Amino acid sequence: MLIQRLTVIGVGLIGGSLARALKQANQCAEIVGCGRNVENLEQAVELKVIDRYETNLAIAVQGADVVVIAVPLGTIAKTFSVIQPVLQPQAIVTDVGSAKACVVADARQYLGDHLSHFVPGHPIAGSEKTGVIASKVDLFVKRRVILTPLAETNQNAYATICKMWQATGAEVVEMAIAHHDKVLAATSHLPHLLAYSLVDTLAQMETKSEVFRFAAGGFRDFTRIAASDPQMWHDICLANKDALLEVLQLFNQDLQQLTQAIAENDSPMVMDMFKRAKAARDKFVG
Repeated sequence: MLIQRLTVIGVGLIGGSLARALKQANQCAEIVGCGRNVENLEQAVELKVIDRYETNLAIAVQGADVVVIAVPLGTIAKTFSVIQPVLQPQAIVTDVGSAKACVVADARQYLGDHLSHFVPGHPIAGSEKTGVIASKVDLFVKRRVILTPLAETNQNAYATICKMWQATGAEVVEMAIAHHDKVLAATSHLPHLLAYSLVDTLAQMETKSEVFRFAAGGFRDFTRIAASDPQMWHDICLANKDALLEVLQLFNQDLQQLTQAIAENDSPMVMDMFKRAKAARDKFVG
């Protein structure tokens, strides 16, 4: 068995799915959940996602071999500061945050001597749904999990977190912190920002009732992620703002060019852009 006691702080979609997968793989002797929503935690116990729960962070991590932090980015610093004094000396701490530079900065400030046993991570999997009820045992199967270890990261701790994610069916890859944040700004953070912005724009139109009434599959597909947790994505956008602003500026430049091309009936330019986009998506996504 890989882990004797696992504490999951934030038993939602990601934390709950990880607990489910590790239970099924028989990799944890005990899984302790922690959070502020008692109803969600009780449901997690009823669903057998976790074995028991605590609402007190300091109590929840006592005796834990591995602590997974699956809370919004804006609350990670406080989480580190609370758990640091009560962690076992060899306890491994990891997270699932969508931006890594801010999490590492918080770890350096609040984890102290325990920094060597911190392994930053980010599973590239998810859904617009929230709560433990949305968790799935196979959420990470054939998905990638990015780990961004520090120079100080203990190799045994890193190996344990690798094995933990591999036990869920995920492929583990390693990436530099800054590179991770730049890539995710383009592939995840910008799309969410655009989806939220589009829905908000349309919701303010005088014809909004008809806009949403006659919205077809394309609209639903594109804006699905705007149903995601606003607090989580608020934290992500602000935490990774430098990388996000860089790719947002590039997108705005291209959008202005497309706007001008349509205004000027520049058919070749519009067609070229659409063809390039389709070819790129077919190659890299299809």
